[in-house]
Amino acid sequence: MAAQEALSLDSCRTLAISNNKELLISQEKINAARYQKKAAFTSYLPNISANGGYMRSQKELSILSDAQKGALSGLGTSLSAPLQQAAQVIAQLHPEIAGQLPALGQSLVGALNGAGQSLADAFRTDTRNMYAGALTLTQPLYMGGKIRAYNKITGYAEELARQQHKSGMQEVILSTDQAYWQVVSLANKKKLAEGYLELLQKLDSDIGKMIAEGVATKADGLSIKVKVNEAEMTLTKVNDGLSLAKMLLCQLCGLELSSPITLKDEQEKDLSPGIVPAENIDIDAVYATRPEVRSLELAAQIYKQKVNVVRAEYLPSVALMGSYMATNPSVFNSFEKKFKGMWNVGVMVSVPIWHWGEGIYKVKAAKSEARIARYQLDDAKEKIELQVSQSAFKVNEAAKKLIMAEKNLEKADENLRYATLGFEEGVIPASNVLEAHTAWLSAQSEKIDAQIDVKLTEIYLKKATGNLRLEDEENLQP
Repeated sequence: MAAQEALSLDSCRTLAISNNKELLISQEKINAARYQKKAAFTSYLPNISANGGYMRSQKELSILSDAQKGALSGLGTSLSAPLQQAAQVIAQLHPEIAGQLPALGQSLVGALNGAGQSLADAFRTDTRNMYAGALTLTQPLYMGGKIRAYNKITGYAEELARQQHKSGMQEVILSTDQAYWQVVSLANKKKLAEGYLELLQKLDSDIGKMIAEGVATKADGLSIKVKVNEAEMTLTKVNDGLSLAKMLLCQLCGLELSSPITLKDEQEKDLSPGIVPAENIDIDAVYATRPEVRSLELAAQIYKQKVNVVRAEYLPSVALMGSYMATNPSVFNSFEKKFKGMWNVGVMVSVPIWHWGEGIYKVKAAKSEARIARYQLDDAKEKIELQVSQSAFKVNEAAKKLIMAEKNLEKADENLRYATLGFEEGVIPASNVLEAHTAWLSAQSEKIDAQIDVKLTEIYLKKATGNLRLEDEENLQP
């Protein structure tokens, strides 16, 4: 594109903004701040979490002692003696069933032993393999204002990232404009140097003819040749400077350094800008548009909310808790090898009581940081006011210099015309013609510098007032 058509100033700005790595980084910072703001909002919402675990133990928990287990498993045996005594008494009272009593006694002993063993087994917990799971819901009710303050901080942080991106964009535009007008200045000086060299070469040719006719001396010819050599050296320096300036502009625009770019204003024959003197500037409007001021205001708000965050750490907090818990083995119907659970709901309150003044000291430190941010904002406003005044003064000064440079050029043109006519008529020596050429070159160079200075001072004033932007900047805003 650069090789096929002339680049305008706005095209260079757009290319520079699109390819600047710092702006790409600041754009990602905006995205990160936006996601942090969304993450902060989730603190208002219930938090649901699930937990689970498994534990293998070497030994199981036992409700009964070994002696109790032994007593239960031998319950029939321990009661055999009383049963025999009872059987003897029954046999004496009822001799007809005496033969059946021994068998009945043996069966009772076995039944009691079995019942005791079953009871001992029923008391086994078998907790060597334990499983547990819980689903918990937590809803903050009051956190001392921490959640609200944190949401405000993330909102300010997102806006701060936008303002820093805007400030970076203005710096890129300023650098691009400086490089652009530097190329235009050197391109016009190249044309001037080429024209000056042509004039000297014509004069050298005329002097050569006059020397041959005997109406000029060799000293005049040598003086002209020295000036021709100086003009060639000047043209070489201008070409080198123009190449380096174009390389810098290509680097800013993200183009190859060796790209053969041509600028639109480089082809203009007259760079005389419309001079608009700087009038009284509303400093409050400047404060509203400067991204640096807005950034410091946001920083002050962030530090103000940080005071609330620190204070909230030492205020009561209230949260609603709800959960469902299940275990295996379960204990709701004795010890069962099944998953069974229960739900529960409650309120948790945390009240800090005594921390030896730690909270007071931290709050005071946060307040000091907030005051520092406000002082920095006031200092920045004072410096911006001075910067705006200086930029407006330089705009008016550059306009005056341009008017003077144009008047000097008119006089230099007239002086060169009279000197050339006088030299051709033979009434003015070659030295006077060289002086007229030198004065004309200086006047032309001063005019170009004055024109570029007017352009740059207007850009500096726009930067100082916060109005340096692209025409379609809103399409480039994140």
